[in-house]
Amino acid sequence: MAAFGLHAVGVHPASSPGHVSPVLAADQTAAPAPVPGVKVTNAFWYSDRRVALWVHSPAMGTDIQVQILLARDWNSDPKATFPQLYTLDGLRAQDDQSGWTINTDIENFYKDKNVNVVLPIGGESSFYTDWQKPDNGKNYQWETFLTKELPPVLQGQWRSSDVRGVQGISMGGSAAMMLAARNPGFFKFVASYSGILQLSSFGMPQAVQFAMNDAGGYDSAKMFGPPTDPAWKAHDPYLLAAKLKGTSLYISSGNGLPGQYDTPSDIPYLATNYAGVGLEVLSRVTSQQFATKLNQLGIAAQAIYRASGTHTWEYWQFEMKQAWPQAASALGVAADKPSCGIGGPIGALAKAHSELAECLTPEYAVPGGRAQDFRGGRIIYSQASGAHIVGGAIGGAYVAAGGPGGSLGFPVSNETVTPDGKGRFNKFQNGYIYWTATTGAHAVTGQILDSWGKAGYERGPLGYPTGDVIGTPNGKGQVQGFQIGAYWWNAANGANSVQGKILDKYASLDYEAGWLGFPTSSEIALRGGAFNSFGGGNIYWTPTGGAFAIPAGPIFDAWGQTGYENGKLGYPISDQVQIPGGFRVNFQHGSIESTGTGVVVR
Repeated sequence: MAAFGLHAVGVHPASSPGHVSPVLAADQTAAPAPVPGVKVTNAFWYSDRRVALWVHSPAMGTDIQVQILLARDWNSDPKATFPQLYTLDGLRAQDDQSGWTINTDIENFYKDKNVNVVLPIGGESSFYTDWQKPDNGKNYQWETFLTKELPPVLQGQWRSSDVRGVQGISMGGSAAMMLAARNPGFFKFVASYSGILQLSSFGMPQAVQFAMNDAGGYDSAKMFGPPTDPAWKAHDPYLLAAKLKGTSLYISSGNGLPGQYDTPSDIPYLATNYAGVGLEVLSRVTSQQFATKLNQLGIAAQAIYRASGTHTWEYWQFEMKQAWPQAASALGVAADKPSCGIGGPIGALAKAHSELAECLTPEYAVPGGRAQDFRGGRIIYSQASGAHIVGGAIGGAYVAAGGPGGSLGFPVSNETVTPDGKGRFNKFQNGYIYWTATTGAHAVTGQILDSWGKAGYERGPLGYPTGDVIGTPNGKGQVQGFQIGAYWWNAANGANSVQGKILDKYASLDYEAGWLGFPTSSEIALRGGAFNSFGGGNIYWTPTGGAFAIPAGPIFDAWGQTGYENGKLGYPISDQVQIPGGFRVNFQHGSIESTGTGVVVR
């Protein structure tokens, strides 16, 4: 029940996955065979075009988060597959988000590009390779994951073709060239932005060790062994350069001098980003050596040596955009989006909402209506519901719920600020999606919506939803987490909420899987306390005594004969406990015992 409890109380979506919504490719026969044990364990939609997957990797023995920025025509052409562009992080990669989404405008830049941008999350100091030994509690096997385990998932479930490119910054730039050379033909385009492209020459293993120790305290000997180990040469882009023949290559670096995104120091020709100066000088030297080697081998490459610039994200964002026309050509897609116009009910609404910005697609059919994608969101229309805007995280939750053809139906409102000013919502034909910055976006429907609405929606005692509706582990009902509690539903009892200390007690008794079963009421206020009724008994709470559970049976019946909490015994101050020959419950002013000889009120 532990995993269920996580959903019941709610956690931030960035750290906990939510609803899985796999989208099968139009032609799965082209996908490589799945690797045994690899599966998508969860997914979270940040928007209708950005999704986070948690993919179980048998090689690493854990779930790896992979985010995808979906292709421009993902919504408008649901039978299409799209090229992939792996985008790798730097040495200080975080475990929750890619440095690309944190530090650049990558999500907005690729909105009008017809590629699936694949962002592996994590891999600090890993060089995205297979390590010889675990370190810092991590069994890095990234090359196996990226080239063997992940591709069947992306092609079989997420409408990606077998046409791939890879780009990366710093460590990711080194890894991009390394992975492409070690897996010839796997990538058609490779870009290194400020990568270190020579790893095994004199002094380089020591430089790599210094950098890895600084970025997380990792030991490079557990990656490739000591500097004399052949693994260093087996992963050196410089020595593997011949294997890149036929691949579209883009190489760039600054030279460590202060540029437009740097702050000059008091020392002439030196930026205040001292570490970034040294790293970029190293990148420049090795990138030039690598390009020279390519030239000697007769392998064409676009090598860009900037007149200034240090090892920082602003330059890498610039290079990503500069490299796009070459990437598009290699991946077989147009560098520019096609023209699109607006008209009819969708056009009228778009003209009234400048925040939507430019259209990305022509108008297209959806089940029962029409839709059109804009840079700032989607407009979805049906004759019955009219045209309404759905965007951002609410748009992502709408996709996870099935979109226009799903259980929510069509939107019947634009995004609206909640009365308390803390969140936003869209109303749909069959429910709502609510969003706040701390809880994420979640749909509320059916009898749970009815009960939550009667209690005052987000202004009621439970606050905003923190999770989607999920089935209970016993398969007999559903539950949805909110800020202050959760709603349970089953066919016999409808939807009822449990909150606060009563929820804590319910959790300690294994929720609906325990002897209490499903709640049969929401929390009911009493003089001096509150209670919830359940199929197998009640939980009572007072601010001084806490929460205690009494099962239905002779002790509960005897307490009722005394007047329950308003009688001489008052509230319970213990759960039902076993005694020789029976059970006892302690109350504020006495106790009740039930044994084989009968029931005694003391």
